[in-house]
Amino acid sequence: MNDRRVSVSRVIPQPAEKIFDLLASPAGHAKIDGSGSVRAVVNGPDRLELGSKFRMGMKLGVPYRISSTVKELEENRLIAWAHLGGHRWRYELEPVEGGTLVTETFDWSYAVVPKAIELLRYPKKHPADMERTLERIDEFLASDG
Repeated sequence: MNDRRVSVSRVIPQPAEKIFDLLASPAGHAKIDGSGSVRAVVNGPDRLELGSKFRMGMKLGVPYRISSTVKELEENRLIAWAHLGGHRWRYELEPVEGGTLVTETFDWSYAVVPKAIELLRYPKKHPADMERTLERIDEFLASDG
């Protein structure tokens, strides 16, 4: 077991393909972000692929921009990206009865300085934001049709 990962899961009553399409679009990230920190796409492709780079406008107290690279991708099943700090945001999709089990993981086992992430208490803070993100994905796709 990796003690440098936290995950939350939710069954979303949508096909995995529809959820993946939203996650693979940087433009969708601000619409579903449960932390309130993701503002808008600065640049990047319309649809992410393995190795894609994209830059987002963010705000945590003050506005800033951050560049990420897609590190893992399996169409309609898995997508993960990381920025300069090395930690990853991963989404795994598993078709289940009633929709898709979506698991979001904050994985700092890849972090350049994992102790800094722990000192900043991100592993304790992120699960509530991640739960809100999954809720927002559910609501967005339900209203989007």
